[in-house]
Amino acid sequence: MPSTETKNLTLPVRTLDGKDAGTVQLDPSVFAVEWTPALIHQVVRVQNANQRSPIAHTKTRAEVRGGGKKPWKQKGTGRARHGSTRSPIWVGGGVTFGPRNTRNYTLKINRKVKRKALCMALSAKLSEQAIVVVANLDLQPMKTKTLSQLMKATNLVKGGLIIPAAHSPELRRVTRNLTGVSLLRADSLNVVDVLKAKKLLIAKDAFPVIEKIYQVSRPRIAAAKK
Repeated sequence: MPSTETKNLTLPVRTLDGKDAGTVQLDPSVFAVEWTPALIHQVVRVQNANQRSPIAHTKTRAEVRGGGKKPWKQKGTGRARHGSTRSPIWVGGGVTFGPRNTRNYTLKINRKVKRKALCMALSAKLSEQAIVVVANLDLQPMKTKTLSQLMKATNLVKGGLIIPAAHSPELRRVTRNLTGVSLLRADSLNVVDVLKAKKLLIAKDAFPVIEKIYQVSRPRIAAAKK
């Protein structure tokens, strides 16, 4: 079980060439949340179920081709009565109670529960020292080779997750050619991808976005006095 107990909520910031660029202070409501296995299991189960697409599909007797003509007359043959050769009891007939592609696997879960589980996952990565912070992700030049060199320098060759602050078509393009490296915006994180990643490469300007969206305890806005 990952340990989320950590006293150091400050991480060093590095430039793209590995130089020191100061530090970043982390919000304890996001990066110091206690690990609850049951809640993590619930959120992962819901996410996997919602991504599931029903592929298996069998045809009923109404969908199987053929069988329009009655195989033999109702009486006088000595054989059992049948109205169609596509009946489920016939070879080549329809399937009774088989899997259908109309099945719905979708599950629901509260938004606050998902946010808390994601904070638990981020806290676990922090306690495992699996978070690397860079000053920015403006690669010069914006090529796959440059990103590959950055991945090697930060030891994110396989199983790395890059988290920029906002959508960047060019960064997504160069990331697409690297195997074992994925890209997610700061406002589109999910528990499964965060837990699956061996290390997180987060841009410094992505932390305000993460803390604003996913923090467990949000400050209440006082109602305006009349």
